[in-house]
Amino acid sequence: MRALVTGGAGFVGSHLVDRLLEDGHVLLVVDDLSTGRRDQVPEGCGFAELDITSDGLVPLVEDFRPEVVLHLAAQMDVRKSVADPLFDTRTNVLGTVNVLEACVRAGVPRVVFASSGGTVYGTPPKLPASERMTLHPASPYGSAKAAGETYVAAYQRLHGLAGCSLRLGNVYGPRQDPHGEAGVVGIFAAALAEGRPTTVYGDGTSSRDYVYVDDVVDALVRAAARGRTGARYNIGTGRQTADADLHALVAKTVGVPDEPEHAPARLGDVRATALDAFKAYRELGWAPRTSLVEGVRRTVEHFAQPAEARWEAPELDAADPGSTTEPA
Repeated sequence: MRALVTGGAGFVGSHLVDRLLEDGHVLLVVDDLSTGRRDQVPEGCGFAELDITSDGLVPLVEDFRPEVVLHLAAQMDVRKSVADPLFDTRTNVLGTVNVLEACVRAGVPRVVFASSGGTVYGTPPKLPASERMTLHPASPYGSAKAAGETYVAAYQRLHGLAGCSLRLGNVYGPRQDPHGEAGVVGIFAAALAEGRPTTVYGDGTSSRDYVYVDDVVDALVRAAARGRTGARYNIGTGRQTADADLHALVAKTVGVPDEPEHAPARLGDVRATALDAFKAYRELGWAPRTSLVEGVRRTVEHFAQPAEARWEAPELDAADPGSTTEPA
């Protein structure tokens, strides 16, 4: 299979690229490297440094002719979306429309869109949230992701582009950015491993549904192979973990005292999230397999390494770079 991954130099995208290469697919990564890293794109796949809003995206996709586009590129910081909603909209709405338009122009049959289960529902009246619930995003980021889902659906109705959207929980794991505002597990793990202070915002009782990156990658691969056209799938564990409890777990795993600093809650943060992923289980055969304890252990081990050793390109089978094995 020929697959194009937008945002493939980023946290989730680079793990997805590793998996697709391992499965034998032919890949092109598109990333502007604003937050992604070139050294997270392994040998064995094409790479184009390009903003997804660029006019150059259409000819690039036309030239590569992918069978599926997995669209992960995004401005992913909720606080940044509140501070600069126009920038967030340009990347997350106009960029998504440009990706979809490129798919139509190039005759791409299928697209998978990475949406956000942690923000599109707002704080729902009942947890875990199901796909049947009305969306109430509380930030421009969540609003943009909800808009992206509607554009995917519109392009199916207008142009026959088969697409589905995955509403991801709070994804965590190795390679998560430890310096930004998003990705609290990575932030806690890196800071505590390096002896730096950490901050819990609010009273520590706000909760999230944390899902390990390898499990998310498995969901994306399954959706690329057999996601139902027009479907929206929650990808999460269904479990809530409070901020204070998460910090305590990371501190215990690192082996340091659980002594975070505290600061006021931030504008745009959701009070509580958890996702009912039964639909993904029923239609994709997907379920989370990594416990929070195990996922945090792997993440802490990653951040305990020297910075230059935190990522290494996987071994590739140079004799068979063009296999078209379908993903599991």
